[in-house]
This record gives sequence, structure tokens and C-alpha cells, in this order.
Amino acid sequence: MGILEAILIAASLCADCFAVSLCSSITLKNLRWTTVLKVALCFAVIQAGLLWAGWAFGSLLASYVIRVSHILGFLLLLYVGGSMIWDGAKGNEEIRDLSAWKGILLGGVATSIDALAVGVAHSLADQSFHDFVPLLISVFVITALSAVLGICGGKAIGRRTGPAAEIIGGCILVGIGISLLL
Repeated sequence: MGILEAILIAASLCADCFAVSLCSSITLKNLRWTTVLKVALCFAVIQAGLLWAGWAFGSLLASYVIRVSHILGFLLLLYVGGSMIWDGAKGNEEIRDLSAWKGILLGGVATSIDALAVGVAHSLADQSFHDFVPLLISVFVITALSAVLGICGGKAIGRRTGPAAEIIGGCILVGIGISLLL
């Protein structure tokens, strides 16, 4: 696998990480770089970790991952997006705390199920670990960057649009989840 192909696959895998980071950070009042780095590293570790797990256990996981990955991704994004819509509709001024591990881990797993499936596909294609490393590194780096950009962008959008942005962001995440089922 060439580096360009690895970068393109990584960029496609991290699009939902960007969307979740963007939508979840809309209501942040204080943006701390420690929080941004924690979210970015956690998303990147989960995404790269599930990609590696898919590759490492590909032949064992293939039938299970292919059958349930879209349903699991849908349910997780429905939960995250639905809670954003609910909080926004209630007019809750409560800050969505991206520094809480529960939210970070849930978002990280919800956006990384597809990486597990990609890892399985590469394993079933008999790709050697040596050839798989560029993809693994690309996924880690691009996922971390997309989370940082998403959080910073969400903060800027939230400052301009207010509480309605949380409802819109929740609808976007639910829409992404629904698209997994189609």
C-alpha cells in the first residue's frame, strides 16, 4: 500500500471523528488545550487500535464485524446525537463536557467501528503488517488532526449560533448514523 492510498483511507475513516468533534464541541464555553489533546489522542488511539484489531483478528472477526458494524455504529451515533438534540430542545445551558471520559470513549468507539471493518478487510486481503503500518500511522495522525480541527471549529460555530447549534449538530450525528443503515 502506498502512502497516498493510506492517507486517503485514513481521511475517509476520520470524517465521522471530525463530525462528532465538531458537533460535540459546539456548546463548549472554555476551550482548554489539555482537553483538545485528550480528545484527539483518545479518538486516534481508539481508531488506530480498532483498525489494528480488525487486521490482527480479521479472519476470526470477519463474519461478526460485517454483520453488526453498521448497526452498532448507528446505535452509538443515535445515542450521542439524540442526547444532543434532547439537551438542545430542553434549552439546557449546560456545557457538554468533552473532558469526561464517558463521552470521549463513547464518541471514539462510535466513530471507529468502520476502522475495525477496514482492518478486517485488509487482513482478509492477506496484507502483511509491514504493508499495513503506513495505514495505521496515517489513521492515527489524521484522526488526531481531524479531532483538533473539529473541536476548534465547533467552538467557533457555537460562539456564533448559540444553543440551536446543539440541535443541528445532534441531527447531523443522527443522520450519519442513519446513513450507516442504508
